[in-house]
Amino acid sequence: SVAAARRTMPDPSLVTGMAETFKILGDPNRLRIVIAVSHAELCTVDIAQALGITESAVSHQLRLLKALRLVRQRKEGKLVFTSLDDEHIEDLLRIARRHSTEAM
Repeated sequence: SVAAARRTMPDPSLVTGMAETFKILGDPNRLRIVIAVSHAELCTVDIAQALGITESAVSHQLRLLKALRLVRQRKEGKLVFTSLDDEHIEDLLRIARRHSTEAM
């Protein structure tokens, strides 16, 4: 059993990257931002209004989310629009929601 577990263990750098993703998504405001932009591309002002937090707080959290490629941004004039980076993030949200719902 131990040998089988060792064989299936990913490379340590991959494990570190996975842990960073979960750590970033472990913050409620960052998770709420990711959930908000999973439904539609939103500008920073819209995200702040939807979550009831300041634009500055949203911008700070978006920098962290973007650094881990959880979200992507595009500029249109002075506005910056944010969306999920890819469908894998949607999968993570869907699985986490289903798991949390089952646990209740």
